[in-house]
Amino acid sequence: MPGIIGRKVGMTSVYNAEGENIACTVIEAGPCVVTQVKNVETDGYRAVQLSFGTRKEKNTPKALIGHFKKAGATAKKDTVEFRDFRKEFEGIVELGKEIRVQDVFKEGDFLDAVGTSKGRGFQGVVKRHGFSGVGEATHGQHNRLRAPGSMGNASFASRVIKGKRLAGRMGTARVKVTNLQVVKIMPDQNLIVISGSVPGAKNSTIILQK
Repeated sequence: MPGIIGRKVGMTSVYNAEGENIACTVIEAGPCVVTQVKNVETDGYRAVQLSFGTRKEKNTPKALIGHFKKAGATAKKDTVEFRDFRKEFEGIVELGKEIRVQDVFKEGDFLDAVGTSKGRGFQGVVKRHGFSGVGEATHGQHNRLRAPGSMGNASFASRVIKGKRLAGRMGTARVKVTNLQVVKIMPDQNLIVISGSVPGAKNSTIILQK
């Protein structure tokens, strides 16, 4: 599927044709450089590797520096592989070529956004899993309002079963949001405005897939 790498700028709102105010996310998508093209003959499948962002060459592994120089590009921050690019992109996805947002998407398209959610640290069951808690502060329940409750095991098993919804670290997970619509594209600024929210903090890396 074709796609592009971007950076989350922030959120805004726009009015649609019906006069409704829609919350939107602004993403700086590209320009990305094609740093590798895979095909069935040599790799067993068709894919295109795109690279986005910049980083200092002294902080880049030597193997990656050679990989980028082979494509005639400088050291990049993020590298993502998109499998099964369709045939209409074969003239665009050549080694060393630059991919811009208008080459992949147009206004009205639907896409999927992949990002890393914000880290929330160690959280309890009420915030992490939506437990309601005890709900009553009577009958001596002064310290049980947000507790997880019974573990559900007695002498048999004598342990907590794996996968039980308990307190723990929350966030910092790979999240995909599907069926977001492209509201506007600003090619001069490499910006794309899509409806709805996208996982991740400002300036975080976002992958847009068609």
